[in-house]
Amino acid sequence: QLQLVESGGGLVQPGGSLRLSCTASGFTLASLDYYTIGWFRQAPGKAREGVSCISPSNNRIYYADSAKGRFTISRDNAKNTVYLQMNSLKPEDTGVYYCAAVRGVVAGCLAEYLEVWGQGTLVTVSS
Repeated sequence: QLQLVESGGGLVQPGGSLRLSCTASGFTLASLDYYTIGWFRQAPGKAREGVSCISPSNNRIYYADSAKGRFTISRDNAKNTVYLQMNSLKPEDTGVYYCAAVRGVVAGCLAEYLEVWGQGTLVTVSS
């Protein structure tokens, strides 16, 4: 059964950078490349929102408007890991970041389409 573990969160000052990692294990297909992987963020008191999603074989990549130009999603199938590089961080980027996965292609980057979720990693952007 597919399991996801996030890491890389922490406290960073505004303008700083973090790289989040989402490492997968237990999947039945031969490669993580068969899965759509998404990063979602939940800020205190707010709904979970899609930050970035990457489709199988990297054919399509989605970024929320708030992430465009600052965040980069990538995958390393040999390491079964998907990364979210976050630069120029702002206080409004604060929240728990979750990675999620579903086999195959989905439309957009909506939480209801992703089936397997990690436990989340906390990102705090504050001076």
